[in-house]
Amino acid sequence: MTNFAISITFYSDEQETSDDKYGILDVKVHTKNGRIIHVEIQLWFVPEMKERSVYYQAKMVTEQLSSGQDYSEIKKIVSIIITDYTLIPENDRYHNQFRYRTKDGIEYTDLLELNTLELPKLPLETDSSQLWYWMTFIKSEDEEEIAMLEQQTPQMKKAVGILKELSEDERTRMLLEEREKARRDIASMVNGARREGMQQGMQQGINEQKITTARNAISLGLETDYIMKLTGLSRKEIDSLR
Repeated sequence: MTNFAISITFYSDEQETSDDKYGILDVKVHTKNGRIIHVEIQLWFVPEMKERSVYYQAKMVTEQLSSGQDYSEIKKIVSIIITDYTLIPENDRYHNQFRYRTKDGIEYTDLLELNTLELPKLPLETDSSQLWYWMTFIKSEDEEEIAMLEQQTPQMKKAVGILKELSEDERTRMLLEEREKARRDIASMVNGARREGMQQGMQQGINEQKITTARNAISLGLETDYIMKLTGLSRKEIDSLR
C-alpha cells in the first residue's frame, strides 16, 4: 500500500517509566482514498472493551466532518481489535466481523466495520489463510516459528526484519519485558479478585473485586484515571482507598 499516513499512539503518561508498560497500542492508518483503518492491541482484560470500541468508532466518524461539510464525505472506518483474552465468548472463531446488517443479511451501510481477533482462540494448525499466519506471528515467541513465518510473504519478511531490529535494541527489549511482566501481574490480580468475587454474593462480590483490584493497582503506582477505567470506581472511591 502506498500513499497513506500513519499515526501511532501508546496510551501512557507519555514517558518511558514504569507506567509506560500499562499502555495500549493504538494505530490509525489513513489510506489514499480516505478510508480509516484503526488497529488496537489490548493484552489484558478491559471490562468495557465493547463500549470503548463503539465510542472510538463514533468519534472517528464525527472527526471527519467540519462545519459545512456534507455527510457524503464520510469515509469508511475499519476497526481491528486484537486481544490476548476472549472478547467474544459466544463462538470459537478467532476472527469475527461486525457491520450494520439485518438478521437476514441486508446491509444498511458499509461505513462502519469492526473486526475482532482473539489470540487465545487461534488454532495450532494452520487454516492456510494469511490472517492465521499474521496472528501466529503476533502471538509467537519461538524463533524457529518466526523464521518459518518470515518465508510466507514479502510483507511478513519485512515485519520480521523490524522485529529483529527491535530485539537487538537492548533498551527496547528491557521495556518489552517489563510490559509483559506487568501484564501477567495485573492479569493474575484481576483473575484472583474475580474468582474471589464469584465465591461471594453477586453484587457484593463484584464490589469487593473492584476494591481489591483498585488497591492492587494503587500499590503498583497506577494513575487514578487508569484505575477508574479498569474498575469502574469513581475518583472519590479510589482516593478513599489510598
